Amino acid sequence: MTRNVLMATAAMLVTTYAGVSLAQPLPGQAPAPVAGAGPVCRGSDGFAADFGGRRTFLWRPDWLEAAKTHALDPANDEALRALVTRADAALTHGPYTVVDKRQMPASGDRHDYLSMGPYWWADPSKPDGLPYVRRDGEMNPERLTNAFDVSDLQALSDDVRTLALAYYFTGEDRYAVKAAALVRVWFLDPATRMNPNLNHGQAVPGRVSGRAEGVIDAHRLVPIVEALGLLDPSRALSDAEKEGLRDWFGGLVQWMATSTIGREEAAAANNHGVYYDALISQFALYAGFDDVARAVIERTPARLAKQIEPDGRLPRELTRTRSLHYTTWTIGAAMDLAMLGQCVNVDLWNWKTADGRSLRAATDFVGAYAGREGDWPYPELDKSEIVGLYDILRRGGWAWHDPAMTAQAEVYDQRLASDEITLRLPR
Repeated sequence: MTRNVLMATAAMLVTTYAGVSLAQPLPGQAPAPVAGAGPVCRGSDGFAADFGGRRTFLWRPDWLEAAKTHALDPANDEALRALVTRADAALTHGPYTVVDKRQMPASGDRHDYLSMGPYWWADPSKPDGLPYVRRDGEMNPERLTNAFDVSDLQALSDDVRTLALAYYFTGEDRYAVKAAALVRVWFLDPATRMNPNLNHGQAVPGRVSGRAEGVIDAHRLVPIVEALGLLDPSRALSDAEKEGLRDWFGGLVQWMATSTIGREEAAAANNHGVYYDALISQFALYAGFDDVARAVIERTPARLAKQIEPDGRLPRELTRTRSLHYTTWTIGAAMDLAMLGQCVNVDLWNWKTADGRSLRAATDFVGAYAGREGDWPYPELDKSEIVGLYDILRRGGWAWHDPAMTAQAEVYDQRLASDEITLRLPR
């Protein structure tokens, strides 16, 4: 698909996603200053102008530069050493590709991504196990076998993120070169590249060859987009390859907006819908479709108003067997949208309805359990999962200039001392 075709398609997508506009605020919404201060994200150029040419959207230069400046501080040293250790290991990993999976997608094209729904299991009452049955919150390890692509996509995401961060913090070209090699195989090489669609994401054996829910598998591409920004100053990827990557993500945006599966996911009324908006917005910005990202983000208040209660609860997530995870997971995606909104002059951080529904209310609700996850009164199979809560409290404390919320996040500093997420968030 040529760049001209993609740009023409983008104009059509703006119409497709025209909806609630912040130019005409929802009831109770008043204009407010954009959260935070410092570097400016300028549409599809991202933070490049304020970040030495690095075109990131979610990885803020002030956060990363602060971590780099204070790399030897006790607050960062352990995380940085762990990052470099993982990056050194990643130098020997891969390459990863969709074409080496054992199972053929229903399309008959191995270049199409294929994954299995995580909570679906063989039916023990059937000789062949078909059709599979759902067990909410219980991950089926079969999905991680080489019959499918999700384990390779996860490994690619982890390694490219780690290598790009190691390149940024150490300046060693070998990390950028390896990250570029992994990206080249997955996205660009005609023999090994993934087609830009998720037609066969989260398939269910015996039931369906692909579902709308599979679109969310693309969340693993989010850190890759940011990592590509960190690689921009290097010569690891040529200008032609960078254009090829923009075109690939432009193709994915088109598929998400126009395919039956993409449209079904866009209509989801739970975490899947919020993630859909966050994913297509980031990918659109990377591809150069600023107007598409703005059109999607401008409709986000209408979506959130249906999912967040005035007291901050997210009822659709609280019924899940992993309700704490899904609550922080959804708020995290909404915060991604708020950060991407800053790139297109849409303020979601301070959005609020007349009856009190807001991103802040949702964060306050779950933040009340910081340091006492065991008291979470809703179903949760794993109350030890804290990274999502740490993430939203760190970003929320920054966005709303709230020392108390930052203090809630600091409860987890020691437990996450070796996690690279501490290098990417405000301190």
